[in-house]
Amino acid sequence: MNLRLDEARGLLIGARQVPSPNQDDRPPGTEISLLVLHGISLPPGEFGGPFIDHLFTNSLDPQAHPYFREIGELRVSSHLLIRRDGEVVQYVPFHRRAWHAGASCHRGREACNDFSIGIELEGTDTTPYAEAQYRVLDTLLPLLRSAYPAIGPQDVVGHCHIAPARKTDPGPAFDWARLGRTDLA
Repeated sequence: MNLRLDEARGLLIGARQVPSPNQDDRPPGTEISLLVLHGISLPPGEFGGPFIDHLFTNSLDPQAHPYFREIGELRVSSHLLIRRDGEVVQYVPFHRRAWHAGASCHRGREACNDFSIGIELEGTDTTPYAEAQYRVLDTLLPLLRSAYPAIGPQDVVGHCHIAPARKTDPGPAFDWARLGRTDLA
C-alpha cells in the first residue's frame, strides 16, 4: 500500500479524492488528538457500490433503497473510508473538521469532531472486517500518528467508545487486538 501524507494540504496521497461539502474549520488552535474508527455499509449489510460516496456528498437518491429515505437528509462526512478491498477514499482534508462523531466525548472532552480524524471502515458490527482493511490501517495509523503526535495509543477508539449511548460501531466484529488495543477487545 503506497500511502503518504501531504501535510500542507491535509491530503492522503494514494487515496481516491471525493470532496464532501460536509466540513468546516476546526476551532482555532485545536490540536488533532483523536482517531475515531467507524463502521458503515449502504444499504445496511451490503458492500460495494457508490452509496457511501453519495451519502457523504449529499447526493444519495432516497428512491434507490427504502433505507435511504430515512437518512437522505443527513449531512455527514468522514475524513477517510477504507473499503473492504483496501481502497482508501478521502472526503475531507485532515486539517478540516469532518462531521462524523456527533454528540461525543473522549477523556472528558466533548465535541470530538473538533479534534479528531474520522475513518470509516466498510463493514457491519457483526461481519468480520477484511484483511485488506487491517493492512491499510497498519500503514495508515503510523502515518497519522507521526503527523499528529498528540494522537496517543489510547486515542485510537471506536465510535462506540465516544458515543456509547447511541453508537455501536465498528462493533464486536472489529479486531482491536490487531491494533494492539486489548483493552478495547
